[in-house]
Amino acid sequence: MLMPKKTKFRKQMKGVMRGDAQRGTQIAFGSYALKAEASERITSRQIEAARRAMTRYIKRGGKIWIRIFPDTPITKKPAEVRMGSGKGSVDHYAAKVRTGAIMFEMDGVDVAVAKEAMRLASHKLPVPTRFVVREIPGETQS
Repeated sequence: MLMPKKTKFRKQMKGVMRGDAQRGTQIAFGSYALKAEASERITSRQIEAARRAMTRYIKRGGKIWIRIFPDTPITKKPAEVRMGSGKGSVDHYAAKVRTGAIMFEMDGVDVAVAKEAMRLASHKLPVPTRFVVREIPGETQS
């Protein structure tokens, strides 16, 4: 499971995710990508589940890049604990994904295989997604 090796601060505030992604909106490594259509926090477990779904479908052929990293600590209080007495301990880590951010990239496989693998991965994620193909300059999509 993905998580930071060390952090400057143990706990973080929630914050708000307004607006679209500024960086990470273009395909950088592969030929196909899965793009977020809404803002959401994605846990390290969900990222791992999506990665496994893609890897299993492409039968370990091709290459997959994970463009998001769960660096935000999410805290949780134990069950049946009264209000007050501070913030809970860190339960898991999540990646804050904004609208338009590329989450996964893939290369070395057929378009149909990549599309199906990304579709299976999207079912593991809490955010609506879109399958994107890299546009080669001077070439038209049919």
